[in-house]
Amino acid sequence: MKAHDGMYIDGAWRPAAGRDTIEVVNPADEQVIGRVPAGTAEDVDAAVRAARAAFPAWAATPPAERAARLAALRDVLAARAEEIAETVTAELGAPLAFSRSVHAGVPVLVAGSYAELAATHAFEEKVGNSTVYQEPVGVVGAITPWNYPLHQIVAKVAPALAAGCTVVLKPAEDTPLTAQLFAEAVAEAGIPAGVFNLVTGLGPVAGQALAEHADVDLVSFTGSTAVGRRIGAVAGAAVKRVALELGGKSANVILPSADLAKAVNVGVANVMSNSGQTCSAWTRMLVPADRYDEAVGLAAAAAAKYGDRIGPVVNAKQRDRVRGYIEKGVAEGARIVAGGPESPREQGYFVAPTVFADVTEQMTIAQEEIFGPVLSILRYEDEEDALRIANGTVYGLAGAVWAGEESEAVAFARRLDTGQVDINGGRFNPLAPFGGYKQSGVGRELGAHGLSEYIQTKSLQF
Repeated sequence: MKAHDGMYIDGAWRPAAGRDTIEVVNPADEQVIGRVPAGTAEDVDAAVRAARAAFPAWAATPPAERAARLAALRDVLAARAEEIAETVTAELGAPLAFSRSVHAGVPVLVAGSYAELAATHAFEEKVGNSTVYQEPVGVVGAITPWNYPLHQIVAKVAPALAAGCTVVLKPAEDTPLTAQLFAEAVAEAGIPAGVFNLVTGLGPVAGQALAEHADVDLVSFTGSTAVGRRIGAVAGAAVKRVALELGGKSANVILPSADLAKAVNVGVANVMSNSGQTCSAWTRMLVPADRYDEAVGLAAAAAAKYGDRIGPVVNAKQRDRVRGYIEKGVAEGARIVAGGPESPREQGYFVAPTVFADVTEQMTIAQEEIFGPVLSILRYEDEEDALRIANGTVYGLAGAVWAGEESEAVAFARRLDTGQVDINGGRFNPLAPFGGYKQSGVGRELGAHGLSEYIQTKSLQF
C-alpha cells in the first residue's frame, strides 16, 4: 500500500502538525518502503479532542448498531486480507504464508468475536433492588507494538468500540503502514468520524503525549515491562485506568509421562514462530534430568529445519539485541546446540534459530525476555523442582504443560503463576482471556474479559 502523509483524525486524513517523518524499512532487504508523519503532541491533542467530541453519540449508540459496524469492519478486513498480509510481510518481514494465516487471519476472528459480544453482552442487569449499568470508560489511548501489528490493534480497538468508547491509536513506528490500512478499513466500514483516530509517531513523543493527555480516560499498552512501568506511573498520578500487556519468559514444562518428541517439536515451533517475536513464546523448555540429552538432540534437530523458514527480526537494533543475548548465554556457560550469534544471511536483519543446552535458572538467557528465535533448555529433578523453576522469573504471561494424562497436566498448570497455559498443545482460542501475572501486566485482552477492561459500572437503587 502507499503510505498516507497525514493523520487519520475525525474521519479524514489530515496534514500532520510537524514536518518530520519516519522511514519504514523492510527488514528482509533493508530497503525503505515508505514514510509516515512523526506525530507531535499537537497531533495527539487534535485526535483526542476528536475522540472526546465523538464519545457521547457513540456511547449512546445502541449495542446492536455498534455490533453492526464491527461486523462490517470484520468483513472489510477479510476482504482486504491479501493486502494486509503483503503489508505486514513488507514492514515486519514475516513470511507471507504466516502473514496470511496469522497476521491477517486472526484479526478477522477477533473483530468478529467482538461484533457478536457487542450484540449479546448484558450491559444492564438487576441485582436485588438495584439496576447495574455497564457504561463505556470514555476516550481510550491505545499504544500498540510491532510484533503482531494488526492483531494488537484489533485486540484493543474492537472491544473499546464494542463497549462504546472512542479511540486514539498510536501504533509502533516500525509497522505504521498496517495501522494506516486499518484506518482505511474503519472508514470503509462506516464507523462514524472521531470514533477511531490514528496518530503515527515515536513512543517518547506521540506515545507519551497520549498517555499523559488529561482527556484520555484509559491507556491500553502492549510492549516492554520497562515502558509499561512508565505508563503506569503517569496514569497513576492522574488516577487514570490502564491495561498493560507486557513481557514474558514463559515455561514449556514437559512432565515425565509426556510424549517427549511431540512436546519438544511443538515447543521449538512455538519459539521460532514470528521469528521469536512473541511475548507469550515458550522460551524456557523444562525437561526431566533423565531425558535431558534426548530432548536437547530433538530440539537441535527441530531448530535446524527453521533456518530458511523464518523471517528477519524487525530492525537492526533488535537483531543486535538478540545477538547480544546469545553471546551473553555463551559467556555465562550455556552451550549452543543450534544456531548462534553469526548472521545467517548477508542482507536483512536475520538471526539464526538458536537453541541453548546446559542452561541454569540463574543465567540471563533464562531470566530476561530476548524476543528473538532463542530457546533455553533447562533440566529439573522432580515435579516440585520444575514448578519452582517455572515460577522463578518476574514474568507470568503464558506457558505450556505436557503430560500423558490431561488431568496430570491440568493439576500442574493450576500451580503455575501465569495467565494462560496450553495443555498438551491446546489450540489458540480468540475468546479466552489473555494477560499476565506479576510483571507481565495488568488486565486482560480478548473475549468478554477483554471487553470488561473498557467498561465501568453504575448502580441505581430502587
